[in-house]
Amino acid sequence: MAAEPLDTAIETGGGSLWTAGAILGLLALSAFFSGSETAMTAVSRAKLRRLADQGSKAARRVVGLTDDGETLIGAILIGNNVVNILATSLATSLALSMFGDSGVAIATLVMTVLVMIFAEVLPKTYAFANSEKAALIASRPIGALVKIFYPVVMAVQFIVRTTLSSIGIKLEKGAHVLSHEAHEEIRGAIDLHHYESGSVEKSDRDRLVGALDLGDREVSEVMMHRRNIMMLNADSPPQDLIEAVLESSYTRIPLWRDEPENIVGVIHAKDLLRAVDKLIRRDAGGLEGVDKLDILKIAMEPWFVPDTTSLADQLREFLSKKSHFALVVDEYGALQGLITLEDIIEEIVGEIEDEHDIKTDGVTREADGAFLADGTVTIRDLNRYFDWTLPDEEATTIAGLVIHEAQAIPAEGQSFVFHDFRFDIVSRVRNQITQLRIRPQRRV
Repeated sequence: MAAEPLDTAIETGGGSLWTAGAILGLLALSAFFSGSETAMTAVSRAKLRRLADQGSKAARRVVGLTDDGETLIGAILIGNNVVNILATSLATSLALSMFGDSGVAIATLVMTVLVMIFAEVLPKTYAFANSEKAALIASRPIGALVKIFYPVVMAVQFIVRTTLSSIGIKLEKGAHVLSHEAHEEIRGAIDLHHYESGSVEKSDRDRLVGALDLGDREVSEVMMHRRNIMMLNADSPPQDLIEAVLESSYTRIPLWRDEPENIVGVIHAKDLLRAVDKLIRRDAGGLEGVDKLDILKIAMEPWFVPDTTSLADQLREFLSKKSHFALVVDEYGALQGLITLEDIIEEIVGEIEDEHDIKTDGVTREADGAFLADGTVTIRDLNRYFDWTLPDEEATTIAGLVIHEAQAIPAEGQSFVFHDFRFDIVSRVRNQITQLRIRPQRRV
């Protein structure tokens, strides 16, 4: 009679050990799913692409999985929830058999601690610190999991999308859930390495961010304004035109006829000199033939572009047309300025000066820490040179920013404070602010 309770106790103890072992196994699976989720979302896709191109099969699997991030995350979450719920159910059953009615509370407390530490925090911390290694290791089993749970994931996604759609929220099919817009992600990484780790120098950061900004900036923001363009009257005597071109620091000069707005061609200094040389040789060294020069026959056709064209699009056009020079017009066809390939490149690499350029930075630092600036200096240049954060969404030049903020054309001697800077109007010509003093209100 005494042996029966002993056998029952042995069987019960053996069952408890199997249950405890199953719980530990399920916790290990939960840790694997949690770590895999973190690794797959934290890993650098650029590194994976490079490894895949070098022949890594594991990297190709990870790239394929992360390309459909919604399905990947759905499969991992389903697997993780299944094992967590099963582990919790087994733990509750085991605790009830051992401690009676109080087993539910004990199982809840113990499983909460175990899941939080060993199935969430620990694996995710490791995966975040070793995302590339962890993602490559997990790629094969996670790939199998995605295939197994694919029908379930599709059903869950359908329910989710239908529910969101019913309340007015629509998701694009195949929306990538692993990252934000590519440019913002790259910009954030650049700023992180520049401001926090210091591994990216300011000059390198400016060039990288400048390249990213080309798509968001228009030619009207960087063009030379029409009042600063050197133009020649096509009907002027050839000798006067030749002298003007030789004295100019520009290689390409627009030609107008009847009125400055009527651009009829663009003369290239080399083309003009070749034509002059040909005339001189034909006339045996004399200059008399120069008077017969027809400037428009050697001039290039003017190329007009809208002032709303993005710098990225204009750069592509310059490269495709193998041209360096375009005239900018507004929606009414009126001349606004000119844009060159150099202007766009300078948005990336900074000011490019050669031996013929006249230095026109337009900013002088004074002894008291203030800055004396021409009104035509661009906000972008000030931000780049001095690492300021003045907004450039509503205005291109510093004078334009002051006018926008003041909602009027300020008079000489007026002062304004906004965006943590003090702006003193030093000089004004008609309606144009020609010079102002900028004083940071806080240390920059």
